[in-house]
Amino acid sequence: MASAETQSSGEYIQHHLTNLTFGRFPDGHWAVAHNAEEINQLGFWAIHLDSMFWSIGLGVFFLYFFHKAAKTATAGVPGGLQNFVEWIVEFVEDSVKGSFSGKNAMLAPLALTIFVWVLLMNLMDLVPVDVIPLITGMMGIHYMKVVPSTDPNVTFGLALGVFALIIYYSIKIKGVGGFIGELTGMPFQTNNMLLKPIFFVINLFLEGVNLLAKPVSLSLRLFGNMYAGEMIFILIALMYTGSATLGLFGGMLQLVWAIYHILVITLQAFIFMTLTIVYLEMAHSEH
Repeated sequence: MASAETQSSGEYIQHHLTNLTFGRFPDGHWAVAHNAEEINQLGFWAIHLDSMFWSIGLGVFFLYFFHKAAKTATAGVPGGLQNFVEWIVEFVEDSVKGSFSGKNAMLAPLALTIFVWVLLMNLMDLVPVDVIPLITGMMGIHYMKVVPSTDPNVTFGLALGVFALIIYYSIKIKGVGGFIGELTGMPFQTNNMLLKPIFFVINLFLEGVNLLAKPVSLSLRLFGNMYAGEMIFILIALMYTGSATLGLFGGMLQLVWAIYHILVITLQAFIFMTLTIVYLEMAHSEH
């Protein structure tokens, strides 16, 4: 690991955890930041170019992969690609049927998109931490984080998209009055006109917190697990800069962690999909 050998441990870790950031500097010009000091100067509208590139690229790959499987599908004995895609589709369809009792033709495609897209982003964590940054470094690109789901901007973006659907279907199914009634009429109810305004405020606070917790829990759960996994891979990579014995132990440890991390990667994609289905089920249910 050449990059680890020429940097201190702290610098190496910080470098691998820093995004390639584009934004507006205090003097008004827009450019890519070349170090941590420049990144701190950028405003709120700074963009993580690496997260955008890899997340969009993996999304396009997903669309191409499934489009190709659909075009080559046959009614006879399926090929390897068709069989694999059909297995994923059936798995997602069973998950939707098990958690969603309403009728919504959009939910199954949405769940499929979320599961496969998040899974692909998570799988980038299995790429050796120095391979792609080393290649892009030779091209003059200072930073390159290749796991989009370790960027809270990406996970919050996904969660906010789901949150917007929750609000939309809550109002569509129950109406504006019904949606407001859910937020203000539970869990405390009374016929006393003096207590109703008090319960209104209390219920609104409790249900409002419960509603806002949905996108926060969705995003932070995915981000936290993937970020921790990436950090462990980076720490293991530092072991290669030590003695031959330490490097050999690091190689064995990396293999064990990678095998275990496959379970974490898949589980986090499944949890994000399942919670999306459950939250939309709650949005379709009338209390």
